[in-house]
Amino acid sequence: MSGVPNPMTVKSQVSGSFGAVGPVSLAGIPDTFHLDVTNLPKIRLGVDPIAMQATIDPVEVATRISIERIPDIRAHLPANFSVGLSLLGLELLCLRLCGEGQVITEPYRPNPCERCGAPSHDRDVKSNEPRIAVGRNG
Repeated sequence: MSGVPNPMTVKSQVSGSFGAVGPVSLAGIPDTFHLDVTNLPKIRLGVDPIAMQATIDPVEVATRISIERIPDIRAHLPANFSVGLSLLGLELLCLRLCGEGQVITEPYRPNPCERCGAPSHDRDVKSNEPRIAVGRNG
């Protein structure tokens, strides 16, 4: 223990006289006390085992993912393919294919340049003159 002198001396002084007060007399009380601390008992601190229990109530989770409607888009995918034959790094034969693919999720209505098919010649019912219609939809 630091800071506590060993042996420790305490001096006190009581002055005045009380005399006898009833059957009790204060005479003969010493005024100097000596306290000696030679050893201290071992102090042990301990903690009892702690038991914990925790429970988690099950949580019901339902997840539903759906696509209600695909947005209307018309995506153009350019394509450029090259197939060839070369010998010692010298190109002998090459076939190139290029064009465009499309991904269409909207109701398909062909643009004027997308109408395919040869022009068909029909005769007008009233005048019996030739009429030119382009494609199948025109």
